[in-house]
Amino acid sequence: MSRHTTPAPWQVPPLDHHLSPHTGYTRAHWEAAADGLLHAAWRWSTPGGALLDLPGRPSVSGVRSDGLEGYARTFLAAAFRVAGAGGDDPHGWLDRYARGLAAGTAAPGRHDTESWPLVLDHHIQGQPMVESASVALGLRLTRPWLWDHLDEPVRDRAEAWLRGALRHVPAPNNWYLFPYTVAAFLESVGRGDEETRWARERALELLEGWYVGDGWYSDGDGRAFDHYNGWALHLYPVLEAQLAGDKALLDRLGPRLGAHLAGYGHLFGGDGAPVHFGRSLAYRFAAGASVALGAITGHTPLTPGASRRLISGALRHFLDRGAVDGDGLLTLGWHGPHEPTVQRYSGPASPYWASKAFVALLAPADHALWTATEERAPVETADHVLALPGPGLLVQSTRADGIVRLHNHGSDDVRPHEGESAGQHDPLYGHQAYSTHTGPTAPGNIPDNHFAVEVAGVPSVRRRIHPLGSGPDWAASWHRPVFTEGPPMVPGLRVESVTVARGRYELRVHRVTGAPPGARATQTGWATPADGPVRGHLHALHGWTARDEIRAPRGTAYARSVHVPRLTAEVTGPALFAALATLTGEPGPTPLPEAVRVVGATPDSIEFQWPDGSVTRVQFNLAEYPLVSNSWGPVSRHG
Repeated sequence: MSRHTTPAPWQVPPLDHHLSPHTGYTRAHWEAAADGLLHAAWRWSTPGGALLDLPGRPSVSGVRSDGLEGYARTFLAAAFRVAGAGGDDPHGWLDRYARGLAAGTAAPGRHDTESWPLVLDHHIQGQPMVESASVALGLRLTRPWLWDHLDEPVRDRAEAWLRGALRHVPAPNNWYLFPYTVAAFLESVGRGDEETRWARERALELLEGWYVGDGWYSDGDGRAFDHYNGWALHLYPVLEAQLAGDKALLDRLGPRLGAHLAGYGHLFGGDGAPVHFGRSLAYRFAAGASVALGAITGHTPLTPGASRRLISGALRHFLDRGAVDGDGLLTLGWHGPHEPTVQRYSGPASPYWASKAFVALLAPADHALWTATEERAPVETADHVLALPGPGLLVQSTRADGIVRLHNHGSDDVRPHEGESAGQHDPLYGHQAYSTHTGPTAPGNIPDNHFAVEVAGVPSVRRRIHPLGSGPDWAASWHRPVFTEGPPMVPGLRVESVTVARGRYELRVHRVTGAPPGARATQTGWATPADGPVRGHLHALHGWTARDEIRAPRGTAYARSVHVPRLTAEVTGPALFAALATLTGEPGPTPLPEAVRVVGATPDSIEFQWPDGSVTRVQFNLAEYPLVSNSWGPVSRHG
């Protein structure tokens, strides 16, 4: 890890490179980070402590909901901090939250200085339901030192407010785990009933239906797979099972967490960054929450040293790179503020769902998560290519530069009842590939890692993604191109796509059918700055007739301005296109024209030969298609 480039505005303990040779971070650094974030946020509390009104543009839910969000999400950090220390609370955090709970629940819904908004249906005033889960989990974790010392009227008022989550409709996704968490808390303090039982059973029933294998859940009906798997869909039920000592539930859900981490552990770069993919990325180092939970529960294939490498690497990555501003507040963005990364539902306190990472502090100081010597992350052990058939993802990483690439052939965040509209194109899902070292370009700029069909000069976008299969080093899907202007779609137009990963190289093969006369195809590569340490390249192999490079002046979450390589060609009849892409930080990589060559092609198949003599063949138009076959030569596949 690099030295701190943007020092946190709180006292950072000395780095310990003996115990933690990769990050220097120990449990003391985690405690200092939690305390530093809490001290900064509490400067913005209301007099009664019920709302933390952090500065910045309000969310669509309004400033009162945002103030509750500030209270609830920071309460999570305080609860993990104090519970993990066995109740030791040197900064008096729990007294503040107890006082705020009493003030916020005194007259919910009233527009005064302290009152919390009511919990209603998600489409009416939904955000408080999200925050009710954080309040409930915070109370669950700190019961001996907070809840048990409250006056009975305050407890009754808190229960009445929390029950709003049980009596109103969640959003049709991970939100069902919020009433689940509220119900679990109420039952843990002897306030359970038929209402709490139903909320828990309903959430677990839905979770079963959302499980697709490989340790991955869809975030609701459909095919939305992203970081919500770790910081919500695994976190809430597995943590509750651990806290309740529910062996049957832990035996059912714990192995899924372990299976998830077997793949998810590969999604952190050598610099500690998680893959920049999906929504709510302002939660940043919450991406490590499931890794820590796996270490705490024992449901993980990762060693304690490797687990700490991942979670500490993610925490330090963001603290080093400006995620916290000069006032000690987490900003809306990735490294620093970055508007294209942020969703409409996010407000000034939204980034504090990052507090979920502090679940790591539930491991006491003598736990192996903290005492084991830090080990290398998966990306640092070798080059890897890993297919995740359940979510339709292909993970590719290279040890030399620490870059992880995620090729998306299955996650689209389009609900089953929703039609496909190009106006709803989301760069955080709709592109072909994402990484730990680059971000997607902003709307209005040329999209990176995107295959489009242009009809009458209007480029298509990729919305609903249909997986077609995967193998050890490949994944495939098809989509129906949709358009922002003119007719929303062209009847019969279809694109089938295959990615084959080998070392740092990405074979990108597409078959287009149903294109109208005059249509053009475009393929873009990685968005990188012209003079940065990481550079993207794109080389035409088959079907392409022109290449250029386009500037994206709005940049990405990683760079203020980037360039995107682009290939173009006319589409006539069924057409096959192939290109070789790379994203690399290695000096002097093999020139792309020398990396692979086409040795045969038809409208339905194409064959490539690598320098070692091995052959990769991609065949379309089969009963079970596409088929990718490799005849590897004497050199190792990842060599």
